[in-house]
Amino acid sequence: MKKLLFALCVALMAQTTMAQVDDPVVMTVNGTDVHRSEFEYSFNKNNTDMVVDKKSLDEYVELFVNYKLKVAAAKDAQLDTMASFQKEVADYRAQQAEEYLIDKDFIEAEARKTYETTARNIGPDGMFKAAHILVRLNQQATLEEQAAAKVRIDSIYAALKDGADFAALAKKLSQDPGSAEEGGMLPWLSKGQLLKEFEDVALAMQPGEISKPVLSPVGYHIILMSERKQFEPYEYHREAIYQYLEQRGIRAQAKRSMGRKLARQMGGGITPTKALSIAEQELDTKYPEFGFLMKEFYEGSLLYEISSREVWDKAAQDDEGLKKYFKKNKKNYRFDEPVYSGLVVHCASEEILDKVQKLVKKQPQKEWVVQIRQNFNCDSLIQVRMVRGPFKEGKNAYADYYAFGKGERPEALEGYPATGVVGKLLKKEPETYEDVRGALTADYQNHLEQLWVKELRKKYTVVLYPDAIATINKH
Repeated sequence: MKKLLFALCVALMAQTTMAQVDDPVVMTVNGTDVHRSEFEYSFNKNNTDMVVDKKSLDEYVELFVNYKLKVAAAKDAQLDTMASFQKEVADYRAQQAEEYLIDKDFIEAEARKTYETTARNIGPDGMFKAAHILVRLNQQATLEEQAAAKVRIDSIYAALKDGADFAALAKKLSQDPGSAEEGGMLPWLSKGQLLKEFEDVALAMQPGEISKPVLSPVGYHIILMSERKQFEPYEYHREAIYQYLEQRGIRAQAKRSMGRKLARQMGGGITPTKALSIAEQELDTKYPEFGFLMKEFYEGSLLYEISSREVWDKAAQDDEGLKKYFKKNKKNYRFDEPVYSGLVVHCASEEILDKVQKLVKKQPQKEWVVQIRQNFNCDSLIQVRMVRGPFKEGKNAYADYYAFGKGERPEALEGYPATGVVGKLLKKEPETYEDVRGALTADYQNHLEQLWVKELRKKYTVVLYPDAIATINKH
């Protein structure tokens, strides 16, 4: 027995060693290991040829460490325990899991069945695209009305024989309003979709032919055969059929089919609903890409929450911090050319423009947008449209004319005949931090983030494993 236990322990140790070799740890952040597979998933996803700012491996390691440090801070702040966060993650998981819990073979079979039924209905005559000109004739029409309709259709036919344009006559004279707007053109059709009298003639025609007047229960038709074709192969229509089936709830049917399949595989009297629940819980281990996707969403959501608290919201609301940062770095915000600091405002009337200009005189610049919205854009009535500066000459035609006095007066926006600017012209440099608030806030955010990351690197332990890192995408 002791020998057996020893052998089992050796086997388990060997398996663990193999797992470590196959997927070694590349770093440990705050006591949590990051395996090569997870890092590769993130690195490769964010460094495709479509990414403009691609990073080297060393650069990405630093970014990834910072990312994990922020996630650790979010967990310490217990942001992952918030009900709103947990619901968001659960909803996302349910949405993504759907793709793994539907019977794709069932959907494919239904799509082929739909195609085959359609192909049989179309038959050997194939499909045709025709146009027609209709002169309506009620089945209870008097002899005089019948004669008048016949004269009218014959005159149209004579005009066509003399070279008149079919589409132009259809638009002008056809009494089928739906097709008349399209020059008489009907959609692709097949046998059994139109009146028999119409179809019998149409199916005997070749592209380019125009029929003599044809009498049907709704009146007289002149038919132009535009195109004919055989029904295309399955692959040609596959995407459209899938969309058609989606609209009719095929995914719910496919999920029930998968539940039945899994229940049969698991046995033991497990219901399809229970089988689906078990399969959903195993997705992370059975499909690594699903596990990575969920971890990415989970940690990304935490990152957003903690960054909002520690950087973005703090920078936007910290007026004293912005003032100090501006004072210390004022030289970075000097202009090489004049700048207009303010707003271009498009107003519903000259009266509104005058009120806007008077309103902002009483408010600090940071409040202008909010005050204008509250006073003029309420109850779904947008009386003022704004474009926020600062503006340099040549960047905005309205600012050029109204702020710099350059160029020709541009046309007013539709519905907003009165245009003007509110703000001030700055020659060399901003007078206050409000004049460059947008750029300043972005720079201040970067400053706060750098300080925050520096604190996190002091607070949490980071261990890198260079040998394992060197094997990224090389195994």
